[in-house]
Parts: sequence; structure tokens; C-alpha cells
Amino acid sequence: MKPPSDRYVLLTAARNEEANIERTIEAVLSQNQLPAKWIIVSDGSTDRTDAIVTGYTAKNQFVELVSFSGDELRNFGSKAKSVNFGYKRLRGISHAFVGNLDADVSFDPDYYKNILSRFGENRKLGIAGGVRYDLDHGQFRRVRSARNSVGGPFQFFRRECFEEIGGYLPLKYGGIDAAAEITARMYGWEVQSFPEYRVYHYRRTGTASRNLAKSIIRKGIRDHMIGYHPLFQLLRCMVRWNERPYFISSILWFTGFLWATLRRMNRPVSDEFVKFVRSEQMKRLRSLQLWRLG
Repeated sequence: MKPPSDRYVLLTAARNEEANIERTIEAVLSQNQLPAKWIIVSDGSTDRTDAIVTGYTAKNQFVELVSFSGDELRNFGSKAKSVNFGYKRLRGISHAFVGNLDADVSFDPDYYKNILSRFGENRKLGIAGGVRYDLDHGQFRRVRSARNSVGGPFQFFRRECFEEIGGYLPLKYGGIDAAAEITARMYGWEVQSFPEYRVYHYRRTGTASRNLAKSIIRKGIRDHMIGYHPLFQLLRCMVRWNERPYFISSILWFTGFLWATLRRMNRPVSDEFVKFVRSEQMKRLRSLQLWRLG
């Protein structure tokens, strides 16, 4: 039986998110169009995360809390495993769309209804979402990103796309969202973010368990691991000079990339993947679309 065209499910991997998860839950419960199912995977939480979620499951039967023992240390690979684990529990639940949702974001009540309408306008659209605003020093700042990219904390997939790419690839240094959308484009799907739909992210990506300098260096390692072209990476870091800490952020980012490259760290992605992403990046450089380097 074919699911209704607007029926969607959500997956959330949560580890020690007591400070923010209630805000995310309230944002979902306020939606004009609720999900058919929302699986929240507790990945070894040791704080009040589980208790907070349990307080909502009794009154909202579409919300389910499950436990999963991922990696001992918090990392993006563990998040990918948790999301994929949660998706397996959705077998038998009719749905046409799959949303990954981090436990530290919020958005307007019509957010998912608006995103679903965009899928209805374009059958080739595989991944969609709004634009991320990170909470930084008490203010929400828009995160630089390309139009054909969707922030990892809220990527929303057409089901056929999600299943064709095999869900999320567990990557220790991050980039699971980038790998997903690159693979989607490689398979012929379109990826698009819509700036009119804001998503508020209450923690800068990569800062949950490490100091800021280390998290920026790891971004550079991440970019090597998913095959970014060195020239593209250099220019990308240069145009991000105005991200905190100013100038230093760009230097640390490229240092991480260069370190991983010189060490010849083995990439977990295929040669075909690397060839495709570098081809995309060089096309952007040749057209001088420097503002799209995010």
C-alpha cells in the first residue's frame, strides 16, 4: 500500500541533551502537521534526557524513546549508527518522508508543512530543509551554506532517496550529512535549502564535548576524509575568515585538513564518491561561485 504523499517520520539521536531537548520536543508538538512516528534514540545518556522524553511519550503516542549503545565517546559516527538503528524500528509504519532531527533545534509551527510542500513541487527533490541559525554569544547567526546543501541537524529526505543512499554513513570525524547529500546528488537527486524557513540551533556544531579549537581542527580532518579537493578547501577556509575566532578559525580549519592529507589518512568513502565531489567543487571554482563554497 502506497503511503499518503505527506506522511513523514522523524529520527533523533540524543546523548545528554537535557539542556535543549525539551525545546525541540515542544517545536515538534506544535507543528500544524505532526509526524506519523518520532523515534528518539537515547545513545547512552547519563543526564535527565531520558526522563524528559518519557514525560512526553505517555501523552503523545507517536513519540517513542528507545535505547542504543553506540560508541563510548560522543562522535558523529555514533550519531549515524543511532539514526540508522532508529530507522529499522520504523518497519511497518507507512511513510513517504524521513527527517533527521537533532535534539537541540527549534522552528516555527508550519515548518514541516512548508518543507513537504516543496517536495510536492519537485519530484526530483531528495533532501530539503530550511537554513540554520546557530546560537553564538547570545545571538542567532545565519550559518553560511550552499543552496544545494541542507544542515545536518534537520535534513529531511524523500524516503526513496534515504533508502537508496543507505541512510547515514558512520564517520568518526563528522560529515555524515555532507556524505548523505553528496551521495544523493551522485544518484541524481536534488538537494535544496530554503532560506525562508529558519531553524534555530542552540549549540554550534561540533562543540558538544570538545573545546572550540579542537572542533575546528576536526572539521578540517573531516573534509579530508570525505575527499574534498585541496584547492577548494583552501579557498573555502579563506572565505570563512570572519567566523569566530576571526582568522584563527580559517587557519585551524585548513591545518586540520593539511595534517590529515599529509598523514594520508584512509578515507571511508569510495573512489567514485571522491571523484564526484571533487568534480562538483571544481565546477564551482571555474564558475567563480565563491559564495557557495560553504
